[in-house]
Amino acid sequence: MLNWHCKSYQQLSANQLFAIYKARQQVFIVEQNCPYPDIDLLDKQCLHLFACQGSTDNSAEPEILAYLRIIPPAAQYPQASFGRVLTTEAARGTGAGKALVAKALEQLAQNYPSAAIKISAQFYLEKFYADFGFETISDIYLEDDIEHLDMLLKRN
Repeated sequence: MLNWHCKSYQQLSANQLFAIYKARQQVFIVEQNCPYPDIDLLDKQCLHLFACQGSTDNSAEPEILAYLRIIPPAAQYPQASFGRVLTTEAARGTGAGKALVAKALEQLAQNYPSAAIKISAQFYLEKFYADFGFETISDIYLEDDIEHLDMLLKRN
């Protein structure tokens, strides 16, 4: 069973923040062999949505299984967004990725109910995000030598 959390940067414990950065480093830098500055000032403006296994108190380091950051409108794009989407190796194939995006959309609806949502998606995940209602709005482009495209979810 996954324990879900959504916290601002200021609400994260040091152990939670460490576990998030550790998971992001493992997936984006090590597994994808993509050296880039993962930690940025945007983290301080975001909500951090994550699922973990094990202890959920602030004194223990959780094992992150799924993570993304929710980006407010005007911080990266005029629209709201989310990024740094990951599932760790232990959670892949379990449905954790779909649950993660579904929970992100719930949080976005709660926090920014009228904002459209723009994401920069890895190209191979285009259908995955289209299943949530996202539409492709750009050609494929390289970001850190990985094919990406912009996608938009319009809100009523």
